[in-house]
Amino acid sequence: MVCAGEPSVMLQTLKASFTKNMDADTNNPGSSAPKAVYFEHVIHPETDNHFRATAASSEFLKANKNILRLECTQCRTKLGKLLKCAKCKSVWYCSKECQKKHWSTHKPTCHEVERSSGALKFIQMFGANPLLMAYLKIGIVFDCGLFDNPRVGFDVPFMARVDVAVEPSDILDFVGLYLNDEAVGEKLQGMLQVNAITPWHPSMQGPLTPKRLQIWREARAKYNAEGFTKDPVGLVEFIGCSCAEDSGNSVTAELHIPAVVLDIARKREPFIGVSAATGAQFNKPMSAVACLEYINLHIRGDKQNQLYLRAEMTGQDKEAIRAAGRNEETLPARILKEKMEREHLYANFAQLTR
Repeated sequence: MVCAGEPSVMLQTLKASFTKNMDADTNNPGSSAPKAVYFEHVIHPETDNHFRATAASSEFLKANKNILRLECTQCRTKLGKLLKCAKCKSVWYCSKECQKKHWSTHKPTCHEVERSSGALKFIQMFGANPLLMAYLKIGIVFDCGLFDNPRVGFDVPFMARVDVAVEPSDILDFVGLYLNDEAVGEKLQGMLQVNAITPWHPSMQGPLTPKRLQIWREARAKYNAEGFTKDPVGLVEFIGCSCAEDSGNSVTAELHIPAVVLDIARKREPFIGVSAATGAQFNKPMSAVACLEYINLHIRGDKQNQLYLRAEMTGQDKEAIRAAGRNEETLPARILKEKMEREHLYANFAQLTR
């Protein structure tokens, strides 16, 4: 697996300084004078070439964007035209009647989301991308223990929660938000990032809901009928969390793990990277964490929005990053901090908190 360019440093040098409110005098903890934080980011010269060599084309993605088909949250009718909840944009209905019937169930988890389509368009384009989905599936194979129990995905369902968020496409803007620097622009281009994979554990989270169990059983039967009896089948729940709530904008879909993905996961060939700063080659063992880092780097390498995973950031997107910088304990902030601690790109400033 080749990953051109070390994630944390690339060869075009970008420099910026930020002000961060912190104790400037350790002998006077009450002092709150701003302290300057300097950040350098270097871009590898082969980054664009590597992206072009591996990325799915815009034409392919447009043709396959509806691969994740939605159904009515209430009656499970397959949907052509979407009628979504205007507040949270995370549930869909075939009619106003179904929306009214489902309101008592949906009301406790309905929270305001600023982005007009919620996370749906991002999730649809991600689901249509064979490279991104392949590495996500490899990560899920590891995290959900598909090699540990031969019944999982066949007699026993599995489900993976995938937390996604929107970050600035410019890492210097990310740093500015994280440090709450006032110089950060109002309008920022954002990009989708995958922050975590969390396996579903019945002992900790309870059994699957009847609706999800039915979705899995129908998916298992479908792939059996199509001749994929030896491939595990599970569920994936994509979650787009807001800055303040633990519940978020979510989509649950069937997840087929084909033989080629299982073979790659079994071989565990390492990712091969090249340091932009030194030119030295290094290997990174294949793992769920390494797969997520590769996915995020690939999306970051898309300068022209070929993957359709970029959009202007909302206030909620920005506040999630600021909350992580403040060391808040909201779920999105915690997940982002954990991502920053494990991915090389953030290594130089993940420890900085306000």
